[in-house]
Amino acid sequence: MSGLQCLGEDNIWFEKPRYDEAEGRFYEGANGPSTHSHHQSSSASGDQELVSRMKSLELENQGLHKVVEDLRAALFKLENRVQVLERSPAVPCVKAVTVQSVKVEEEDDDIDLFGSDEEEDEEAERMKEERIAAYAAKKSKKPALIAKSSILLDVKPWDDETDMSKLEECVRSVVADGLLWGQSKLVPVGYGIKKLQIGCVVEDDKVGTDLLEEEITKFEDYVQSVDVAAFNKI
Repeated sequence: MSGLQCLGEDNIWFEKPRYDEAEGRFYEGANGPSTHSHHQSSSASGDQELVSRMKSLELENQGLHKVVEDLRAALFKLENRVQVLERSPAVPCVKAVTVQSVKVEEEDDDIDLFGSDEEEDEEAERMKEERIAAYAAKKSKKPALIAKSSILLDVKPWDDETDMSKLEECVRSVVADGLLWGQSKLVPVGYGIKKLQIGCVVEDDKVGTDLLEEEITKFEDYVQSVDVAAFNKI
């Protein structure tokens, strides 16, 4: 028998879809139970883990509840203690101060506090007076400041025949308390006439320019006039 005849007589290839379907069902039945059991074991292990975690959370929650309750109890006790202290805060201190003050008064009955203050005031006043007296004495010993002036006088003669040496001698003969004569020189005026220019230092309270002019012009035989050429405070 030829191959073509065999294929023609055997109808296996024509029913291949049926064989494929049967093969699929076979493998599906073979693998089905093991896959299902695997899923069941995985689900069971997941449920056990979830239950374990829930129990752990419940234990932690119970512990937290206990801590919170303990804190509330401690806070309540503290509030009660504060209220008790606020109602009577300083009674012991007042008693202690009262007893101590009574003891101090008993020990210091013979001490005159006001008398001590008066003695201190008198001592301070006495020291103040002594200091004022010492300052006044020290100030009185200092020399008083004397106001002085420097004066330059122009003394003119009558003419060129006037004896200028004699004129100067007359001027320097003027003596007064607080007057000190200085240097002098002859200054030409004109036509052979010279004037005497002489300086002096005076105490302002004792000697003035009016006094000098009055005293010098008394020598009328030699002096025509007296002028103040310069006046400076020292």
